[in-house]
Amino acid sequence: MRFSFLPRNYVFFDLFERSAANLFAGANMLAELFEHWDEREQKVAELRNLEHDNDTLTHDIIEQLHRTFVTPMDREDISALAYRLDDVMDLMDQAATSMLLYKVAEPTEWARKLVQVIVAQTRELETLMPRLRRRDQMKSTIPYLVEINTLENEADDALNAALVELFDDTMPIAEVIKWREIYGDLEGATDRCEDVANVIEGVVLKNV
Repeated sequence: MRFSFLPRNYVFFDLFERSAANLFAGANMLAELFEHWDEREQKVAELRNLEHDNDTLTHDIIEQLHRTFVTPMDREDISALAYRLDDVMDLMDQAATSMLLYKVAEPTEWARKLVQVIVAQTRELETLMPRLRRRDQMKSTIPYLVEINTLENEADDALNAALVELFDDTMPIAEVIKWREIYGDLEGATDRCEDVANVIEGVVLKNV
């Protein structure tokens, strides 16, 4: 008989669910930053606190990995999932911090579009993560994973359009340099969300 529950140590699932929830909170904080740019110092500080929280969660996952003999999924998948989740938060924090340090006047519409994609992707991640606890629920993650990949394609399109606009010879070169980096970090966050989805897809394929 094949058991529905994955074996041993459920703390990994707790930590992954907390990390995914933290990412969604971070994405929403980034969206709030864009909507309330006059409160940018406070919002960036709050996002930085969420980034620190995610660092702690990542550390806890890796510490548990070293302490656990029998893990509920392959060890390399646990490690990859932990670090890819953390990468998403790092890039969100990096983009927000750069905008503050570079003293940008206000978020652009393309930056807002990329943040909307990040919010949508992290919402999907938070929703699907509890479904990894049981083998009989794992296949139900597939539509969420497909949506995350679709959203990443939207982010690629937005980045390309943003870069075309950026290099139309009407913007000062200093602003071009600033926004090229910021756009890269925001789109990078969407890429890392897709990486998370790819790791989860591999876990699902191994277990169903």
